[in-house]
Amino acid sequence: QVQLVESGGGLVQAGGSLRLSCAASGRTFSRYAMGWFRQAPGKEREFVASISRSGSKTYYADSVKGRFTISRDNAKNTVYLQMNSLKPDDTAVYYCAAGSAGGSYYYTPRLEGDFGSWGQGTQVTVSS
Repeated sequence: QVQLVESGGGLVQAGGSLRLSCAASGRTFSRYAMGWFRQAPGKEREFVASISRSGSKTYYADSVKGRFTISRDNAKNTVYLQMNSLKPDDTAVYYCAAGSAGGSYYYTPRLEGDFGSWGQGTQVTVSS
């Protein structure tokens, strides 16, 4: 497993931007597809975005498509989530997750069960 630590959350006005970062431990970061999930108060955790091991493939939930961008820097063991045009409905705790080691360089996991390691979460609050 890989250890994950998120940062970059905070309070922002609607229409604003934030960039979340997720730092991973170990020297095998490039073996993992990565993803972001979020959980709003009173709701189940939901998928936001994922990125393949190589970084060449990405996948987004419809609710964030065109506004959020997931990226990774394998040299820095870090995955990012750039969030633009934020809405109050984006308010949630955002979690970084790592998929299973190995596998296709182009695989973009999307289900919670596809991910084996999770960060502690970072709060994002969007005010109206």
